[in-house]
Amino acid sequence: MLNLLFFYFAAVIVISALFVIIKRNAFHSAIALLVTLIHIAGIFVLLNSEFLAAVQILVYAGAILVMIIFVLMFLNVTQRYRMFNRQKFIAFLMGIILVGEVLYIISVSAIKGPKGGFNIAKIMSEGNTQAIGRILYTEYLFPFEVASLILLVAMIGAIVLAKKELQ
Repeated sequence: MLNLLFFYFAAVIVISALFVIIKRNAFHSAIALLVTLIHIAGIFVLLNSEFLAAVQILVYAGAILVMIIFVLMFLNVTQRYRMFNRQKFIAFLMGIILVGEVLYIISVSAIKGPKGGFNIAKIMSEGNTQAIGRILYTEYLFPFEVASLILLVAMIGAIVLAKKELQ
């Protein structure tokens, strides 16, 4: 049953991601992106990572997609773009090469990362949120703080750029 659900989520993700690329209307692409992000959250649920699924829905499918739609509305994007431009042969060739490389890498070697200190039993006993919080605020505290400072600088920069001159 889990394999069937995984293949459903994977198929919908691939098809909707293709729709994001090939749709002529930018709003239709945004809706296809929403479908993609929601189904990615479904894969997180299958992996027993409910916290990441909730973050996926709230942050990406909620906030980021609303921001994208807001920018599309703000810029008044009504022009329909051609599905493919003059470089379609080169794009098709590069896509074939990329798929070939991925298949070659998968067939030659097993793609495995280093084994971490958290196994399934430990995460299930502790909980996803606590495990993520512990690892985020211990081992990855410095990168977390750097990311927060970068976001703070970006927010201040956006405020400065959006501020109108007082007359």
